[in-house]
Amino acid sequence: MLTILGFAMIATFLVLIMMKKMSPIAALVLIPALFCVFVGKGAQLGDYVIEGVGNLAPTAAMLMFAIVYFGLMIDVGLFDPIVRGILKFCKADPLRIVVGTALLAAIVSLDGDGSTTFMITVSAMYPLYKRLKMSLVVMTGVAATANGVMNTLPWGGPTARAATALKLDAGDIFVPMIPALLVGLLFVFVLAYFLGLRERKRLGVLSLDEVLEQEKIVKDEEKSGSEETVLVGAGASSAAGSGSGDDKVRTTKATGAAGSGTDAGSEDDDVDDVRLQGLDPNRPTLRPKLYWFNALLTVALLTAMIMELLPIPVLFILGAALALTVNFPHIPDQKDRLAAHADNVLNVSGMVFAAAVFTGVLQGTGMVDSMAKWIVDGIPGGMGPHMALVTGFLSLPLTYFMSNDGFYFGVLPVLAEAGAAHGVSPLEIARASLVGQPLHMSSPLVPAVYVLVGMAKVEFGDHTKFVVKWAAATSLIILAAGVLFGII
Repeated sequence: MLTILGFAMIATFLVLIMMKKMSPIAALVLIPALFCVFVGKGAQLGDYVIEGVGNLAPTAAMLMFAIVYFGLMIDVGLFDPIVRGILKFCKADPLRIVVGTALLAAIVSLDGDGSTTFMITVSAMYPLYKRLKMSLVVMTGVAATANGVMNTLPWGGPTARAATALKLDAGDIFVPMIPALLVGLLFVFVLAYFLGLRERKRLGVLSLDEVLEQEKIVKDEEKSGSEETVLVGAGASSAAGSGSGDDKVRTTKATGAAGSGTDAGSEDDDVDDVRLQGLDPNRPTLRPKLYWFNALLTVALLTAMIMELLPIPVLFILGAALALTVNFPHIPDQKDRLAAHADNVLNVSGMVFAAAVFTGVLQGTGMVDSMAKWIVDGIPGGMGPHMALVTGFLSLPLTYFMSNDGFYFGVLPVLAEAGAAHGVSPLEIARASLVGQPLHMSSPLVPAVYVLVGMAKVEFGDHTKFVVKWAAATSLIILAAGVLFGII
């Protein structure tokens, strides 16, 4: 019964958010609360939620202050050269921009932290996608999938968990997997190429001068206080809405070939969104004299994070406080900057604490354990000699519906034991367990994904509908390459 209710709870959640019948926050809270009552453990709901919140509180704190930190870095102009460099390289070509998104996400993922990767990638690429009216779910989908492949790095988490659970060396697991992972990363770039080609066909190609002229038009009309702003670009024009003192740009939703990639939540976006001013050299928050201080502070912060000198939440709390104090020494300016990023902070932290209800109920009621046991027990006896392949396939749904801790510490040892009985090496089982990570990074149980969709202003349901098929395909490509190379 627990197994059925567990799958039913997850299915109900996914269906409701993809059909947009409930917001993710409401669904993450109300659905598990309802199913907790169905299980007959409604009296323990408070304990499950408190335990879940306690487990995710450090993550929520890290995300809150990381968003403030990187938001400040956007304000002061740290990423402006990156945006300008990418724009010059891409030449306002949607194809190059999508490929550039995959490349940037893959490079930044070397730090091993998904939240940081998504914040930097979205900060750099968001202005380009918005100004060219490109599909924002293409950006989130490509970034999440690229990060999922790179998440298998030994310091990324899954490899270390697999090594710990099976008492193996992380290097012995990861190094032989490199060829298969490179094939998976190559597939992400190929995917980005075709998604970009689709966007190019839909939007056309602009010159750099045309894009910069759009920025100039917006800036000039802001100064003149006009009630309507007309932004011409991507071969079409969109008229701005009525003026109540706020100059707004109405953007049309993505249609046509990229119809699944609606710019959810993008209607009537304010022109003064700090991420849309990445090319404005005159915004008042710029701190050009402190550029190298901010760059060195960011490098030091990421280095300390990789070296684990302090817990990540502590690093970002200290970094945000230092960046705020140095760049904006006057208290009214500090309040303004915090208020400017309060929307992102509340959105993401709210999602994390709501997810704590979902995971708390899922684990506290025993649904996760029951679901895992049912799946493992359902493996036919004749599949014993192929347990590595079975593990690879199972890693897709299990790491999507479970946390990495639950899968690697709860399920993987059972799979490894079953494989060992048929002569399958634990190393092969461990390597196969990594292939589901591209899909895992878009799981509703991964806090980082809420950073991605929150900063990109994309509905979680839209992101899920778009990315699941591509992420699953990437995972299967890695699995096939692993089998072909004799790694798995």
